Amino acid sequence: MTTALVELVRGAGPAAPLILFAASLLEYVFPPFPGDLLVVLGAWFAVQGVISWPLAFLAVTGGALFGAAIDHRLGRMLARRLDATAGRRGPLSAERLARFVDAYQRHGALLLVANRFLPGIRAFLFVAAGAAGLPLGRVLLLGGLSAALWNALLLAAGAFLARSLDDLLGLFRRYETVAWTALGTFTVLALAAAAWRRLRAGRPPSGEQG
Repeated sequence: MTTALVELVRGAGPAAPLILFAASLLEYVFPPFPGDLLVVLGAWFAVQGVISWPLAFLAVTGGALFGAAIDHRLGRMLARRLDATAGRRGPLSAERLARFVDAYQRHGALLLVANRFLPGIRAFLFVAAGAAGLPLGRVLLLGGLSAALWNALLLAAGAFLARSLDDLLGLFRRYETVAWTALGTFTVLALAAAAWRRLRAGRPPSGEQG
């Protein structure tokens, strides 16, 4: 697949920035799409002068912002559905929904700033931002900052660290491995902490035991 994508970007000519824009957007709307890989290819071809690097930078950053806006809109639509069903019995009570909204409004900004460095889950962060009612302007500002930082780092890696496209792809894949490992570890620890809190909450006070 990598070879096919390389040929796609290389042979696109003036349309290459449009391909990068679409790839960056699709990755936010359809997370399995390998948008990050195309962004890496775009960074390499930009550094090599095949694509104008300012255009490549604007294309991938603009695609990320459009994708984030779509996710935010989906989140707002989801919020209306959740509001309508939260009063019913089930795992999503009105109280739990309110706790989620409060937590995301307090801590969601950090997730949005980090989103471009978190593979596979960034789309869900923007959907959650919409569902929690974060203003679109703030969401796009934070998401745009994250995308700009990531894209600038990719361009810098292509210019100063990688001697070939294979080198750059190797750096990217090593980063993905570290990022997925960190995400998996954090998820396991968070689930364990939640289970421990639930277990403690279900125990009677020590004076009532026995």
